[in-house]
Amino acid sequence: MSSEQVAADPVAGFEPAGPAPAKRRGLSRGWLLLIAGVIAVDIFALVAFPPFPHGGQPGDPCAFPACFIESSLEFPAPHPVITLTDAPAPGADQLVTFYPAISNTILTMWLVMALLLGGAFLMTRAMKLVPGRGQNLFEFVYESLGDFGVGIAGPRARPYVPIFIAFFLLVLFDNWVGLVPPVGRVPQLRAPSSDVNITIGMALISFTIFHVEGFRRLGVRGYLGKFFPFGEFRKGIGAGIIGIFVGLIELMLEFVKPVTLSMRLFGNIYGGEVALGVMTSLTIAFIPVALIGLEVMLNAIQALIFSVLTLIFITLAIEGHHDEEEHAPAEAGAGHGDHAPAAAAAA
Repeated sequence: MSSEQVAADPVAGFEPAGPAPAKRRGLSRGWLLLIAGVIAVDIFALVAFPPFPHGGQPGDPCAFPACFIESSLEFPAPHPVITLTDAPAPGADQLVTFYPAISNTILTMWLVMALLLGGAFLMTRAMKLVPGRGQNLFEFVYESLGDFGVGIAGPRARPYVPIFIAFFLLVLFDNWVGLVPPVGRVPQLRAPSSDVNITIGMALISFTIFHVEGFRRLGVRGYLGKFFPFGEFRKGIGAGIIGIFVGLIELMLEFVKPVTLSMRLFGNIYGGEVALGVMTSLTIAFIPVALIGLEVMLNAIQALIFSVLTLIFITLAIEGHHDEEEHAPAEAGAGHGDHAPAAAAAA
């Protein structure tokens, strides 16, 4: 068949391709609708929950821009929703408070926990061999996060994957809920992670878990031996003194872990809410939308950091000194094994 016949017959050959369609540039329709929705929610929140001066009541006149900015700033101390004592509430500028009450951050955290537990129950209440959409989504999230955690912390972390996933989802939605009106605009609701008392509580729970697991897996003597290695004196006085010194440093670092976990999370979430509140109060435009998108990403990163560090701290707590000593000969043996084939080939 000639080339002319091939060109004429669409079955025997291929028709010459026309010009490629031009690609659409710019934002897609979905993104435009999302941006318009966020702006509409901001306008609705401004009308439904107008700013008012600190110490005043809703409806009081509020001058722009100073009063708008001040009303959008949340002081560190949470607002007590239900007080359990007759004592006066702590000042709004206090960072860590000891006041028996159900605060707005605790109430919001309970609502987030109820939503997470209710969603997990609805997606897994009728488990099937051929999963539906809800079960498929649950299994996808669980397996993806589980593989990610094991890939970072190692195979020993697999029994603690549920703790890692629970911390991640709780912290993630505690962070994200602050981006949804009316949370942060009414006194009864506030993002839990923007309260340092909540982040300290979660960090202390994490701190308790990895130390309890350390004692359970290694025993009291084995776990305390990581910080007080008196057995190093068998190698000499110098080795013993160095071992005790290093062990005491590691012991002090253990008490730094909950501080870093709590303050990192609180600082990033509280600072992000302050920046977002100021920009939203000054202008209802694309800048708050861009900041909300940035906060969504940063909040997810902070939740991942908190949960990953918790998982890594657990795996470090259950690892004894003998494990490290076993790794060294294995690595040395692997090194000799790598050189052996090369020596044989050279011979």
